[in-house]
Amino acid sequence: MKGADRKPVLITGGAGFIGCNIADRLAGQGEGVIIYDSLARPGVERNLAWLEQRHGAAITPVIADVRDDAALARAVAGARAVFHMAAQVAVTTSFTDPRADFEVNVLGTLNVLEAARRCSTPPAVIFASTNKVYGGLEDLEFRLTDGAYQPVDDALRARGIDESRPLDFHTPYGCSKGAADQYVLDYARSFGLPTAVLRMSCIYGQRQMGTEDQGWVAHFLISALEGRDIILYGDGHQVRDILDVGDAVNAYLAVWRNIDRLSGRAFNLGGGADNAVSLRQILTLIGEEVGRPLGVETSDWRAGDQRYFVADTGALQAAVDLPARKPWRQGVADLADWLAGERAPVAAPSLVTARAL
Repeated sequence: MKGADRKPVLITGGAGFIGCNIADRLAGQGEGVIIYDSLARPGVERNLAWLEQRHGAAITPVIADVRDDAALARAVAGARAVFHMAAQVAVTTSFTDPRADFEVNVLGTLNVLEAARRCSTPPAVIFASTNKVYGGLEDLEFRLTDGAYQPVDDALRARGIDESRPLDFHTPYGCSKGAADQYVLDYARSFGLPTAVLRMSCIYGQRQMGTEDQGWVAHFLISALEGRDIILYGDGHQVRDILDVGDAVNAYLAVWRNIDRLSGRAFNLGGGADNAVSLRQILTLIGEEVGRPLGVETSDWRAGDQRYFVADTGALQAAVDLPARKPWRQGVADLADWLAGERAPVAAPSLVTARAL
């Protein structure tokens, strides 16, 4: 059955970067999609307008906050699945307003779970978690090799961090996302709710409102395109496994479509060892893309910043059939082209001044 023959899919934070890409894919496949978003992050209203222009009546917007239990319950009751993407997304913001960080990330998630639990046929809930649940990895030994931090342990360097790594919440953001992560898993265990968790590394790609606080690949590109200096916090040799958003969408949809056998499980989602890159390596590529050297300044390390995180995605790849991931050099070049095209007709300052929810 398609479209009107069945309930739509609900995406909280559906006007955000990853949420709108999931919505676009689902609507393109004939699904009805409820976009539940407070539009608190400047610029995301453009994503919602883009979705409505592309898909028309397949998109149902609900402008509301996940802390609004009644509005959220109504939206969940009308859905057959929930991709819970809405969040306070920045470590820095969690320090300036830890209460709001808690209310959005923990209470908002509990609202989703309780709304789903009250349904006669509970919808699947797929939750967007983070690699920050693993903490600072202070017990691991790293060495600086060719301008990038790498684990001394050979096996860890080859594969990355897997889901057996003990949880270790750092920063208010890490605590709030980690608590929500565990609530989602426990609602499968305690109440039989069909849930799964994806602990994401750095996702980048089209429609990302990158800022200094969150979405750093797009932020670097936006700054370079506008001729602004880029500030590196720390020494810039930090390593992350970056993943194109199209590959992230593949994973979210695959986990949902296999939720009967994957419920109650958490998976790492990232680019893996093949897409592990340092911040300075990204900047070198961006300089090549824009055709000029970049102005770079350095500042102190920020709280909770891991010197290295690369996700071992073997468990996810064994659980679901996923296509090959886009190589990071191609993905960053594609994002550079998209951002340049977005800026060609009319300047879009909202992308530069975007801030966390």
